[in-house]
Order: sequence, then structure tokens, then C-alpha cells
Amino acid sequence: QLRLVESGGGLVQPGGSLRLSCTASGFTLVIGWFRQAPGKEREGVLCISGSGASTNYADSVKGRFTISRDNTKNTMYLQMNSLKPEDTAVYYCAAEPRLTDCSGFASMYSVWGQGTQVTVSS
Repeated sequence: QLRLVESGGGLVQPGGSLRLSCTASGFTLVIGWFRQAPGKEREGVLCISGSGASTNYADSVKGRFTISRDNTKNTMYLQMNSLKPEDTAVYYCAAEPRLTDCSGFASMYSVWGQGTQVTVSS
């Protein structure tokens, strides 16, 4: 059974950077990054396909966040730059073995990591 483990969260000042990692127990074509802030619904952030093509689902992160993958390590990365307080949330990576294309809908994914907290505050 596929498992996902996130790492790299923490406390950072506004304008700072963090890189989140998501390591899978096996290869999966599509990986999505989602986030959930307190009192808000889980939202899609970025997704990457097996070819490395990425899709952005959150206008608020355009130009600041990028997604990448290293298939030799079954690891996907979310590079977050110019962080803002409104980026504070628990970040999750998700996978669905049946997916061949990216989706920004959380309901499309059946495998989730445990989440990693990102707090942007001075």
C-alpha cells in the first residue's frame, strides 16, 4: 500500500522560504500538494504529473511556490518563497494511483501524508 511522508515544515518569518518534501513508498504518477488553514477547507496548491508537468490551483501562490520531483528518490518537493502570514496552514501531499492527470480536488485522492505545519509569523 502506498504511503506518503511529508517533512520540512516549521516557523518562518514573512518573506522567508521553506522547502517541503513528500517521500512516497513507491512510484506514483500524480502528486498533489494541499493545505488547510484553521477554520478553512482544504485547498489544492500545486500538482505534478509523472512527466514533471505542474499545475497551479491557488492564484495566491503563483510566482512564489514551485513543485518538482526526483523520481529516483520517489520524492516530491514544494519550494515556497516570499512566504506570507496567510500561507500559514498544515500542508499535505496526496496521491491517487488511478490518476493519470493532475486534479485540484482533494476528493480525487485516496492516499494522504500526515501533514506538516507551516507557520509564517514575525
